[in-house]
Amino acid sequence: MILNTIRQFIERQQLLSLGDKVLVALSGGSDSVALLLILLKLGYDCIAAHCNFQLRGEESERDETFVRDLCRIHQVPLQVVRFDTKQYAALHHLSIEMAARDLRYGWFETVRKECGANVIAVAHHQDDSAETILLNLIRGTGIHGLCGIRPRNGYIIRPLLCISRQEILDYLHSLNQTYVTDSTNLQDEYTRNKIRLRLLPLMEEINPSVKGSLQKTGFYLSEVDKVYGKVIEEGKKKVMQGDEILISALLKEPSPFALLFEILHPKGFNSSQIMEIYQAVDGQSGKVFTTPDYRVVKDRDRFIVQPMSAEDNKPPFELTYHDNDYTPDFVIPRESRFACLDRDKLPGKLVLRKWKEGDSFVPFGMKGRKLVSDFLTDLKLSVIQKEQQWLLCSDEQIVWVVGKRIDNRFRVDGSTKKIVLVEMIEKKII
Repeated sequence: MILNTIRQFIERQQLLSLGDKVLVALSGGSDSVALLLILLKLGYDCIAAHCNFQLRGEESERDETFVRDLCRIHQVPLQVVRFDTKQYAALHHLSIEMAARDLRYGWFETVRKECGANVIAVAHHQDDSAETILLNLIRGTGIHGLCGIRPRNGYIIRPLLCISRQEILDYLHSLNQTYVTDSTNLQDEYTRNKIRLRLLPLMEEINPSVKGSLQKTGFYLSEVDKVYGKVIEEGKKKVMQGDEILISALLKEPSPFALLFEILHPKGFNSSQIMEIYQAVDGQSGKVFTTPDYRVVKDRDRFIVQPMSAEDNKPPFELTYHDNDYTPDFVIPRESRFACLDRDKLPGKLVLRKWKEGDSFVPFGMKGRKLVSDFLTDLKLSVIQKEQQWLLCSDEQIVWVVGKRIDNRFRVDGSTKKIVLVEMIEKKII
């Protein structure tokens, strides 16, 4: 019965075709053991892969030995890897669980390519999907997070999503097949385990078929999510202009907040931050919201979304300097990429830096000083453009607001004998 259910599920979800080579993620636990045996019984060409995360001492070694024995009995090719998971987690500032996940799936994909497997089969089942829905609901999520675990995600397939944990155990019992148990799954210290061991049993007292109900709800929502996703993509095209969100266009959408959420949540902004950004639509320019990887800047009639980069403190251009005698036939270039300065008026070495609050200069053609911040505002530059403005200085005196205006005190005039011609050359993006 269980084999027929899974065969129909595989066909309906188009997860596999006969003749496909399947890389099976084999931990040695009941779920993965059942997955391997069922796929073999259904006639698929299987290769097994086992990760030893070296986190549970003798238990980790026991699991590896069990997997090796199981694959030898069933004549299934096996690949095993050992990870220093704690070191990886510390190096990348991850939890142990997230570190193990990154290592596991990264290695599975490498092995899949090396052995020519069509897919990677993992042993998530109906209970796992129910737990995921509840976990996401508790943490806070959108429609996407309430869909549960999907049968396919790229090369990852989950053939057991149509059956429960108890059905898996019953199947193994009918075969007199042993398996290993991860003792941490019996502990109540992780959130998912609390859901599995405490919350779901309580919910089953109210509705004994709650796991199935959650899975059906997840399926319905996944269908809604397809429609929702299409509308969101259409909305993004209307409100996005490069890396900018046009506020007037956003506010014309049926649900501006939902659209803003779907644009920003994948970039690491949480619900509270996105609500603050949404509430800033009528606020003053200059407010900044950040995650470790991105920032959103409110600028007049738009939000500017930018990745955080160490390159921000490096100019996106190079300057070249040419010293010349000033002769009557010399024509001063008028393009904004050039600055022509009187060499003898420069007090010291030329240095490039970003502008800061309080900087002032005498704009070309004027006699009085002007704050650089006011000068840039008069040019109607965005907050981001202002942040990216560079200055060429000589002994702390501004000689050129690069690409915009030279300082009048260093201009070429009738008394000039030597000039320095500065050219700004944009760096090529490779």
